Amino acid sequence: MQNKTILFVDDSPSIRTLVRMILEEAGYHVLISEDGQDALQHFNGKTINLLITDLHMPRMNGIELIKAIRKLSKYRYIPILFLTTETKSEMKNEAKAAGATGWITKPFDKENFIKTINKVIR
Repeated sequence: MQNKTILFVDDSPSIRTLVRMILEEAGYHVLISEDGQDALQHFNGKTINLLITDLHMPRMNGIELIKAIRKLSKYRYIPILFLTTETKSEMKNEAKAAGATGWITKPFDKENFIKTINKVIR
């Protein structure tokens, strides 16, 4: 991987550690945030090639985060994947309407996870 940067946002420390290991092993540069509010500080002009976010988080959830990012002209078109235990189609529709590119359900298969990322990252 050409050292692409992925921002991963999840309020679970164990999931953050797991996903960081998988992504770094695949050759990505990984930034980590614990919720949407924390994640917004990374959208300060630096290059972020992909955002992967959980849905249910304190302070600012994944949908609120996506809406905030889609308002920032520099980041309006970055791919955004949801990584969540949520499977309801209403939630998927709400996420898509907010600007999510795709959806990965926890628990996930490592190979499919990386395949999906390789497919959507710019």
